Amino acid sequence: MRTLLVWLAGGLTLVGSSQVALARGWNMPVGVTDLSGEIYGLHMIIFWICVVIGVVVFGVMFYSLLRYRHSQGAKAANFHENTTVEIIWTTVPLLILIGMAVPATATLQKIYDPSDAELDVMITGQQWRWRYEYLGEDVAFNSNLATPRSQIRGEEERGEHYLLEVDEPLVLPINRKVRFLFTSDDVLHAWWVPDFAVKQDTIPGFVSENWVQVNEPGIYRGQCAELCGVDHGFMPIVVHAVEEEEFDAWLAERKEMAAEEAMGVDREWEMDELMERGEGVYGSICASCHQPEGQGSPPAFPALAGNDHLIDDLEWHMNTVINGVSGTAMPAFRTTLNPVELAAVITYTRNAWGNDTGDVVQPSEIAERLE
Repeated sequence: MRTLLVWLAGGLTLVGSSQVALARGWNMPVGVTDLSGEIYGLHMIIFWICVVIGVVVFGVMFYSLLRYRHSQGAKAANFHENTTVEIIWTTVPLLILIGMAVPATATLQKIYDPSDAELDVMITGQQWRWRYEYLGEDVAFNSNLATPRSQIRGEEERGEHYLLEVDEPLVLPINRKVRFLFTSDDVLHAWWVPDFAVKQDTIPGFVSENWVQVNEPGIYRGQCAELCGVDHGFMPIVVHAVEEEEFDAWLAERKEMAAEEAMGVDREWEMDELMERGEGVYGSICASCHQPEGQGSPPAFPALAGNDHLIDDLEWHMNTVINGVSGTAMPAFRTTLNPVELAAVITYTRNAWGNDTGDVVQPSEIAERLE
């Protein structure tokens, strides 16, 4: 029995001496916010309480099995009840639960307190991308998977951050409290960044809250944590946390870009301009369903290349892209893309892959339909 206790004590010492190692791989990360550190600390306290309980319970059990085994002549006691024992095994677990509930409740209060935030960001889950909108700043964009399809198909070597790269990361300032508002345009998604200790469902027709205040600049990655469809594994999250001055400069630049984009609605665009812009929009938004060359994945996602309905009916084509098709996997893009992007992708799909309709859809025409 003494040898068993020595081994147990040695194992606990070895594990307890390396909390940093525990935080890597199979354990939750310490994170880069005060709250994530607090959650990690609470997690480890409860973990060690469970370890101690397990050691005591299994220690007593193994000791009893060895010490009072039948081969040593032990005889079982015969008794009906013991009030003292019943009080002890009721009171001790109750005190343990209270001891865990008090710090857990204090932490939960902090988790659900987004007040006094300096920046509000609306996060919308979409099949299969994230949309970020800086409320009150006139800045919004989509964040799409940037991993090349050739890597997904295994045609070239996969990089270090395979399926964890995006074309437009969420940019946040450090040392500022940021409130997140979560919703979804279609089905359930879940925005999860382990280093922030933030994991929040995005629910259609409902807005939920969370918050973060990042302490250290860096690049932090996460994923959708709710099974949301065929491309669930292809909607990663990348957050760039930067110094406050750098964030202010970035936000000012994005505001200028948004203003220029708005001005672009009123001018006449050339076919080449729309085709170039549309190719980029199609690659980031549409290719995951309709495939890079427009060949589609029937029956859910029809081919666009050589599609007679698309080629012959411009009105239907525009309405489908803008408003979606009820009862199918085709979503409405009226809130996802701006008029320039909508006009570009419609023009592109009407003239790419041999469709060659010659139609040029102007952003101003799209803007009129969105009013």
